[in-house]
Amino acid sequence: MRDLEAIADRVEIEALRGEFTDAAMMRDYDRLASLFTEDAVCRIPEADVELNGREQIRAGVARLQAQWEFFVQNTHPGAIRLAGDTASGRAYIQELGRMRDGMSGMNYALYHDRYRRTPDGWKFAERVYEIRYLDTTPLAGSGSSPDPARVS
Repeated sequence: MRDLEAIADRVEIEALRGEFTDAAMMRDYDRLASLFTEDAVCRIPEADVELNGREQIRAGVARLQAQWEFFVQNTHPGAIRLAGDTASGRAYIQELGRMRDGMSGMNYALYHDRYRRTPDGWKFAERVYEIRYLDTTPLAGSGSSPDPARVS
């Protein structure tokens, strides 16, 4: 039976990571913040950003994304290590976008995560973003912001 529980936990954690990407792409900051525990921490060391708790995470992500004309994030499965009601893991990220000031970029990064089981399911207790490769060559294409009316 424990094997089935471990499989279910892994599926739920992977779904949590997918929800994060979808909420970020759709700029649904309330949903994004709800994916974290009340006392969670979200860090972007390269940008000297540390957000503590759901309210700061929601406001901080909204402030950061307001700088982007368009933004695309792809999340790829990574490691998950279960330890009862807690877990740790990594998700591999590829992003591209253009900022409102005209600067653009493409990067490959990792999220180093800690997860906690709550009565509402698995949540992020900590999420640390690490850029592994950054290319600021101007993007030749164009993009668009999400249309909330198209969310299904």
